[in-house]
Amino acid sequence: MVAPFKAWLDEEHDIDFDFSGGDFAKALIDRKTREAVKPGDIWPLLGAFFDTEMHRQMPIPGAIEALKTIGEHADIVVLTNLMDNRQQARSEQLARFGLHHRVVCNQGPKGEPLKRIVEEHNPRVAIFVDDLPQHHESATEHVPHVWRLHMVGEEGLAPHIACAASAGHAHARIDRWDEALAWILERFAAGVHAPGIQAAA
Repeated sequence: MVAPFKAWLDEEHDIDFDFSGGDFAKALIDRKTREAVKPGDIWPLLGAFFDTEMHRQMPIPGAIEALKTIGEHADIVVLTNLMDNRQQARSEQLARFGLHHRVVCNQGPKGEPLKRIVEEHNPRVAIFVDDLPQHHESATEHVPHVWRLHMVGEEGLAPHIACAASAGHAHARIDRWDEALAWILERFAAGVHAPGIQAAA
């Protein structure tokens, strides 16, 4: 959502979005004042974007093909940090691209809701894919046996996101779906739970 969010801020609010500093709270700059938008004003902007502009979000390269292939081997659950009242909109958004998967909304760290999903499905192998390192850290705490793939598909954002694999909270960092698909299918083929991991030196 970063690219369309940035375009919308530019077009509708005279706000520049610059994540090069790696801090979302300081990434929105009011062009009139050249000051960072206050954190308390960011959330209403995000809410307005998801309420009215979700149609701007498009799949990143390879995502649709990869998810359809994964769906031939496993159940897919979309765990998203949207408010609960946007669950239907997210489901409809995915359905427009032929993706008919369960959507679970969450607010905050994803470890606990991920644990509930895994316990409900009781899979032989489970794989968690997310773009934010803090969610991998949370998953490590609550479901250490789940394979964790850190993936930042937004090319402009990826260089500025700390690597969860290097921190010891993900088993791999892959930012392209064509490469990620091969890694995921290998985990399914092996059919074993994830091992414990340590931070890279």
